[in-house]
Amino acid sequence: MQVTSIHMVKARTTSSIDELARAGVDLHLELQGSRLRAGLTEALREAVRSGRLAPNTRLPASRALASDLGIARSTVTTCYSELVEEGWLTARHGSGTRVAERVQPRRPTIEDSSAMSRPRTTHVLGPGAVDFAEFPRGPWLAAARRALSAAPHSAFGYGDPLGRMELRSALVDYLARVRGVYADPEQIVITSGFHHGLVMVARALTAQGVGTVAVEGYGLDIYRAALVDEGMSIPPLGVDERGARVDELTTMKDPGAVLLTPAHQFPTGFALSTERRAAVLDWARNRGAFILEDDYDGEFRYDRKPVGSLQGLDPEHVVYFGTASKSVAPALRLAWMVVPESLLPAVAAAKGRVETVSVLDQLIFADFVTSGAFDRHVRGRRHNYRRRRDELIDALAKNAPEIQVQGMAAGLQAVLVLPAGTEAVALRAAARKGLIVSGMAEFRHPTAGPELPRQDALVVNFSSVSDSAWPGALDALCTVLR
Repeated sequence: MQVTSIHMVKARTTSSIDELARAGVDLHLELQGSRLRAGLTEALREAVRSGRLAPNTRLPASRALASDLGIARSTVTTCYSELVEEGWLTARHGSGTRVAERVQPRRPTIEDSSAMSRPRTTHVLGPGAVDFAEFPRGPWLAAARRALSAAPHSAFGYGDPLGRMELRSALVDYLARVRGVYADPEQIVITSGFHHGLVMVARALTAQGVGTVAVEGYGLDIYRAALVDEGMSIPPLGVDERGARVDELTTMKDPGAVLLTPAHQFPTGFALSTERRAAVLDWARNRGAFILEDDYDGEFRYDRKPVGSLQGLDPEHVVYFGTASKSVAPALRLAWMVVPESLLPAVAAAKGRVETVSVLDQLIFADFVTSGAFDRHVRGRRHNYRRRRDELIDALAKNAPEIQVQGMAAGLQAVLVLPAGTEAVALRAAARKGLIVSGMAEFRHPTAGPELPRQDALVVNFSSVSDSAWPGALDALCTVLR
């Protein structure tokens, strides 16, 4: 067997290399047998047949391919001509040799027969996603042009491990204005997501002797797992219509921190009440503990006044987490923490010496924020999501009036409370309709006992599909609940 890739295997002059580089594209072929032309013909035919070379793919020029294979150019030319006659390839002057458009490759699939019998997913209303069609392409490109034009040459190096100062300064002003956060730029740490920041803080807490972080009884398992992976014990707090039961912290064994979603508890949707906000701040001060404040969707509110951050009330005992995943797009992998000064050296040590977030994206987002484009984008999304929320409420009132809806004053998801014992049935019915939603049980802490009441409910993310797909998703949901 002769295995070849587009790599230069013989010494060539610089002009020859440049000429071949312009003439060819990368291609990997496996030639079988001793007959070069037959082996090359069959290798190309199989690459097209299997779908590895898709219709309209341009092949290397005959000279380039011959050079890479170490064979005569006439052999490649003859092979190309034969495959053109058979209909596998096309050759046009000025366009080169390409895979024929009419070729329909057969890509191998796994368990074709069983896949045919599975329900087809048509609408994904599960947690974590947003409407990717709303990414602000135009404003983001404009911010990129401005940011890259203004960036100093030093910006193209590795960068400060804690993040570019341009972005940290921009976030200081934005968070103070929008979320009531108080911080200096030096206290802000840029991360590649909330999960990344949570792991760093867990390591910093471990370095200070903290071994227990209390968590809300309902929440995302990936964040509980992140704490457990760092050796933390994670006892659950009860959750009700006033948010997390922070009074339970006083009965737990030495928790050094608590992870909360106070502005909009996930997934129940309730905000931490005024009394409980005061109580958890008092607890942190008296115990010398930390509150880890996950403000994952604090920009999106509808029927209530903005709920400010806990961090603004006690910057020395609250680690504030924010992210661009919900407000812009998760693909940016861009988030931030505001870290108390007493914890900052340990967080910096946990983060390491090399920046892990794209410096260029940090510069672009800094311009996106300071130019006002971020505010305009968030306001537009807030208006759109409020419309969807209202349409969801109206549709349920007409088609499933017995379903109670909660958690709708803010955020990106709604909780549809079901009759006791029907959650699993509703999830199966949704799957048959190609509708992906989550049940409340999915978010329950695995060790929570009877003191945390079970609630049958669907958690529906009304921000995750496009505007064109939303009516169909809403109809499918109403059909399931009806």
